[in-house]
Amino acid sequence: MTDRQALHDAVSRGWRQMGTLLVHLARDLPPDPQGTLVNAPPTRGSTVLFPTVADMNENGNRRYDHELIYGAMGTPIQHQLEAAIAAIEGARHTQIVSSGLAACSTALLGFLGKNGHCLLPDSVYGPTRRFANTLLRRFGVETSYYPPTIDGDGLCALMRPNTQIVFAESPGSHTFEVQDVAMIADIAHEGGARLVLDNTWGIGIFHPFAHGVDISIQALTKYPSGHSDSIIGAISVADDQDWQALRDTAIQLGQLAGPDDCWLTLRGLRTMGARLERQSRNALDVALWLADRPEIACVLHPALPSCPGHYLWKRDFTGASALFGVILRDEYSQSSMISMIDSLTLFGIGASWGGYESLVLPTTGGIVRSSKHNKTPHSGPAFRLHIGLENPEDLIADLSNGLDVLNQ
Repeated sequence: MTDRQALHDAVSRGWRQMGTLLVHLARDLPPDPQGTLVNAPPTRGSTVLFPTVADMNENGNRRYDHELIYGAMGTPIQHQLEAAIAAIEGARHTQIVSSGLAACSTALLGFLGKNGHCLLPDSVYGPTRRFANTLLRRFGVETSYYPPTIDGDGLCALMRPNTQIVFAESPGSHTFEVQDVAMIADIAHEGGARLVLDNTWGIGIFHPFAHGVDISIQALTKYPSGHSDSIIGAISVADDQDWQALRDTAIQLGQLAGPDDCWLTLRGLRTMGARLERQSRNALDVALWLADRPEIACVLHPALPSCPGHYLWKRDFTGASALFGVILRDEYSQSSMISMIDSLTLFGIGASWGGYESLVLPTTGGIVRSSKHNKTPHSGPAFRLHIGLENPEDLIADLSNGLDVLNQ
């Protein structure tokens, strides 16, 4: 097997292995003599009727079991999606919420208290940073930032007696630094804190609870939905006490997702393995081509041996996403990079990712760093690519034309 073939297998094997699970999970619907639909229909409603007051009270006392009590606490289609995400993440329980950001903020609100301290990686999703610096600060929670690639001694030095949450995002969705999640979990637990992981990039190919994570967050808007037409999030836990705290927080905040978004996401999950097996291989082809171009200083794709953090990706992940970063050489300007991006015809310019279509986004100037210990080995203009289901040869041809514009 050639090195290229081995890399193709490495980025796609996890998705291939998941195919059967994704088709069959959370389909244990009650038998119906009239037949059963392949896809459960979306269930819409607010009021739930009970035959007696006693039945209503009994269901009300089982709110942690995802019983059908009131529409704001979830509907059958939401609970079916929750069961599916819990199976993918290896969790005991999952709470569906209205967005990926809602998943981040609900998890933080559920496990942080007044005068508490939270540690966030400097690569964290920008809206999570804003939430910590504004709302959490008003609630009396202090946030510190740590370099994503910090070693154990450095992280231990940042822990405080009141540190309640250590947050990780691996890899970061703009900087693609891969974190040693197991090491971070050990240090968080030694200090009496929980580890929260934004696992959106790694859904299905990074198993958070096997690495010591307490709370795993998903922006289901991305790959599970897969078609860029819904906004939805999930929070998963493996501990029953954590589940009660999370469920109570979600109920008190009125956090849920609409039945149509749940239905779209559950439908998208069925094909996620096939889509990502193809998209991960496409992304690798594009990344390898870019890595050989003279204009490129670095391709930030964790599956590439030249990418910082590759050894952690190889150790901890069973595959790769189709999202990665590109840094141009120092001699290129931001304006020339923008001209290159504007010239592309197959890449939409957009801030999200995870759909079937290819996207490009300039990242220079959009990355905030708070820790003075961060080191950036490359200072050229940078952009992010999400690779879709298009023919990779067509995408490469488009990027080649774009690099011609860059060099004008």
